[in-house]
Amino acid sequence: MKKNALRVGLAALFAAWLPAAVHAAPPKEVRLDYAYYAPTSLVLKQQGLLEKALAPQGIAVKWVFSQGSNRSLEYLNGGSTDFASTAGLAAVLSRANGAPINTVYVASRPEWTALVVPKDSPIQSLADLKGKKVAATKGTDPFLFLLQSLQKAGLDKNDVEIVHLQHPDGRVALERGDVQAWAGLDPLMAASELQAGSRLLYRNRDFNSYSVLSVTETFAKQQPELIKQVIAAYEQARQWAIANPDALAQLLADEAKLPLEVAKLQLSRTDFSNPQPGAEHIKALKAAAPILLDEQLVRPGTDVAQVVDQLIQPQLAAQVIGQNVAKAGN
Repeated sequence: MKKNALRVGLAALFAAWLPAAVHAAPPKEVRLDYAYYAPTSLVLKQQGLLEKALAPQGIAVKWVFSQGSNRSLEYLNGGSTDFASTAGLAAVLSRANGAPINTVYVASRPEWTALVVPKDSPIQSLADLKGKKVAATKGTDPFLFLLQSLQKAGLDKNDVEIVHLQHPDGRVALERGDVQAWAGLDPLMAASELQAGSRLLYRNRDFNSYSVLSVTETFAKQQPELIKQVIAAYEQARQWAIANPDALAQLLADEAKLPLEVAKLQLSRTDFSNPQPGAEHIKALKAAAPILLDEQLVRPGTDVAQVVDQLIQPQLAAQVIGQNVAKAGN
């Protein structure tokens, strides 16, 4: 009897200990980035939705500004933030190159990048870019958009001179004439269109990946309930954005110090309707796999399709959004 009681006691102790080994205690602070290219992050920050949700638990919220996906991922992988707002392909690239991250939510589907030339440019086609200087921010959606666009025209990155600049500097370089083209990013791209007369040389919605929210694998395992609370707050922000397009444009204009018409142009290219990571997003990201391998942006032999499957983790968002989700796209 004593041995049986001891075994039962040890089993109960082990069962009680196991979840604690996986789920850590809630942190005293959660750290998120916000970005002008991620409008719902601005809503979340401005309205204090997450602060209100987490205050009863004594969890503070810290906001960090990101200029682009590359910076956002640097902050996440360096431990400066817990959540990163990035382009989907940038997240794939990060995971493929060894960063153990998971994408847990889709903030929007923007057409936020295109290839831009000055208003008086003689360049009329992708083929005309051969031998030209093109500004791009390495590791971001616009950079990958540039590579895919060149490939479509039968060119590769060695057929142009890529000038690696952060997005704001890329716009300045284009308008000064220091480069002949720029892989643009909204709202800077919309501002250049309206204020400098810049022209979109090439657009392709399918080459634009989704705006996603990612965390590290460790954080995903330790803080699933906190992640669900953050997703729930993002859902509030997304629903508000859909219901209040004019107010959203004004918020973006105020935060990014943009003319209102620039903010409206950016948002006219943004779809907020499908936040649940799933087959559509997985298929879109896998479609870009060849360019990552061909351009040696990932290690040779990398199974990018498998990387995408490992990256996209829709379960927590499904619980919040209330949809049944089957992980598809294989």
